Amino acid sequence: MIVSSTSKGQKYFSDFLNAHEFNRIGIAASGGEARRILLEMPYDLVVINAPLRDEFGHELAIDLSNTTSAGVLMVVKSELADSVSLRVEDEGVIVVSKPINRTIFYQSLRLSLIANKRLAILQKENSRLQKKVNELREVGRAKCALVQYRHLTEQEAHHFIEKQAMDQRLSVLDIAEDILRTYEG
Repeated sequence: MIVSSTSKGQKYFSDFLNAHEFNRIGIAASGGEARRILLEMPYDLVVINAPLRDEFGHELAIDLSNTTSAGVLMVVKSELADSVSLRVEDEGVIVVSKPINRTIFYQSLRLSLIANKRLAILQKENSRLQKKVNELREVGRAKCALVQYRHLTEQEAHHFIEKQAMDQRLSVLDIAEDILRTYEG
């Protein structure tokens, strides 16, 4: 997505992205419009040509970086690049200065996309690990319930849960949740 208040900027970035085989390009003329569009349709990359009509653009960049999985690039005048970078870099926003060096701009686009792919992999792994931790927590609670109410040892409770899962062809988590419903109601 391109966010630029000027039609010249919109055309420049649109032509550039089309020339580099970016397929689906959306255009917004303001920060508010960009936020509305991004609520309806996600984009892999957002290029903000600052300043915008309704805001400078760094607020939008930070907001998008924190709430979407899109790579965010800000294009700003060279005399503002360092100060804007200080505001947005910790949020994962890449700043490119004007006038634009096409090679550096393209490399920045690629780096942003690569970083986002890596982030997506890490988020997926984090989700998988959180699910596993939740499963272990529930199984632990179920074992405690069996120890308390059926007077089993921890090992016996563990074996009981695993055997029930095998016999009923259910996951260990399903058995643990069933035990917790039975004993903790």
